[in-house]
Amino acid sequence: MQPRTPPDPDDYAPLRDYAVIGDGRTAALIRSDGRIDWMGVPALDGVPVFASLLDETGGGRVELRPVGDFRSSRRYVRGTNVLETTFTTDTGTVRVTDALVTGIAGPLPWTELSRRIEGLSGTVDMRWAVRPGTALGTASPWVEDLPSRARDPEAEEGNVGGAACTVLHVDGASLAVSGEGHGPHDRTGPEPGRQAGADGDGMPTGSFTTSDGSTHALIITGTLDEPLHVAEPGAAVRRVDRTIEEWRQWSRTFAYDGPWADSVHRSALALKLLIHSQTGAIAAAVTTSLPESRGGGKNWDYRFAWVRDLAYTTRALVRFGLREETHSALSWILRAVKSDGARLRVFFDLRGEDPEAPVEHNAPGWRGMGPVVSGNPAGSQLQLGVYGDLIDIARQHVAGGNVLDVPTRRLLAQVADVTCDLWRHPDSGMWELPDLRRHTSSMMGCWQALDGAVHLADAGGLTGSVERWRTERDRIHAWVWENCWSEERQAWTMHPGGDELDTSVLLHAPSGFDRGERMSSTIDAILAELGTDGPPYRYTGIESEEFPFVACGFWVASALACVGRGDEAHAFMERMIALANDVGLYSEMIDPDTGEFWGNLPQGLSHLALINAAITIEETTR
Repeated sequence: MQPRTPPDPDDYAPLRDYAVIGDGRTAALIRSDGRIDWMGVPALDGVPVFASLLDETGGGRVELRPVGDFRSSRRYVRGTNVLETTFTTDTGTVRVTDALVTGIAGPLPWTELSRRIEGLSGTVDMRWAVRPGTALGTASPWVEDLPSRARDPEAEEGNVGGAACTVLHVDGASLAVSGEGHGPHDRTGPEPGRQAGADGDGMPTGSFTTSDGSTHALIITGTLDEPLHVAEPGAAVRRVDRTIEEWRQWSRTFAYDGPWADSVHRSALALKLLIHSQTGAIAAAVTTSLPESRGGGKNWDYRFAWVRDLAYTTRALVRFGLREETHSALSWILRAVKSDGARLRVFFDLRGEDPEAPVEHNAPGWRGMGPVVSGNPAGSQLQLGVYGDLIDIARQHVAGGNVLDVPTRRLLAQVADVTCDLWRHPDSGMWELPDLRRHTSSMMGCWQALDGAVHLADAGGLTGSVERWRTERDRIHAWVWENCWSEERQAWTMHPGGDELDTSVLLHAPSGFDRGERMSSTIDAILAELGTDGPPYRYTGIESEEFPFVACGFWVASALACVGRGDEAHAFMERMIALANDVGLYSEMIDPDTGEFWGNLPQGLSHLALINAAITIEETTR
């Protein structure tokens, strides 16, 4: 094997430069120059056929841009996850509309990426290329041409430009490249049916010129280990408009007119992209292995569904009146938990199965900051906070006017009993740390679990050892109150007897554990020690290893509102809203000095924290 040339960091786009589109099953990341650098087939955690995000040389990409110099601007079509990018050159203007299109009644049985190109003024010379990669160093792409007559004897010649369809294959995934008015498919290098180089030699490329009012299309359909559908260009382009209308229809069911409505709506749309429509699972992010610091090393796969994130999502979904998503999310987690017993896993894959062991890939990583991995090792950790998360999901569901079935009630009663048994045990904490400690936020989460169980029981929705739950709930509160408060720091500490601070305790202002002077003082201590011009760091001592955590900033805003500091909450929220990129998205972490994004994106927890902060501020400052 030839040694790899180290990547040039300048060849990679800043993470802040990416927008995302999706169809409820997979998603694609698009740069401001129109290049697609990340997409899995057929799902978020499927084969990464385009992965230049993590491997500029061999990862694969889809290019579509003017030939010469240009300026670009972009926006989402209002109320949708369909992206419009406008390119302006010295000779004219062109608009590209990107969508992962949907069917009449939900996702299509195949992946379909539609790129509609419209000439707005003058003329613009455009070029395109479709170059699948090596699936993170695990496969070699190869190519074949499919003549139009082989597809449809009645089809008119030239309706997709020269060679009617090019078929690409990589690691079980098949892609059909077709289109309309987008120029001939030119290929150089290997003959059809032969292996193509990782640098894209032999892959389809083309060029065309737009004029005022002209319309063109580049269509890519994909399947995994299934027969391949080749899109008819006219129908595919029409599906873009239908997809826009379906997104708008979903947005019309969305009930929120409080403060920061535009940011809340965009965050809700970002979360909708992360909901796996076939199961109801909610992925933490679209990507894997994006680094949390300049040194790399802390690179994780976030294409899994965390119980914690699902709990936060449920509150927002109920508040917004989105009953279908709420029901799907709760049903998914209950199926997953029932198969695993009352001792909960931290997260599951998108189908509710146990995550596979992590695998490291032969890819350099974004800007050479590896490793690149599939899988996540934290799934088997003990994190006691998830018990509070699960019962809170059910509590929010019932608060929305729904009824729990008998097996679910039995399961939740078992979870409450296990919480009574385990709350004194050390765990990995919310931050999935390798050393087991008695984390304050975990015990607060156990209090939340039992408080929720008692609430459900008092409302007639749960039966079991209710007096035991009530007694242990009060015992946890008293124990934490006595042992986890530092008079010296004037703050809730990360664990009893220590002096480290942990931003995750701020989650238990909204949970109701503490909305008084102690929590207010803890906010001040966290901002003094961990605060920045943007969000704070996660906990004491992590400052040298990673950047500030976006969600923590929104937790600060929520906690400020809960302790009665509404003006400060509003001001902090304004600062956090301003940190989004040009299309309203957030990553996991951010450099407050430069605004650079770090970590996986779009980060579901960041958008969830924004939504719940807005709701909390609205509800507590009316």
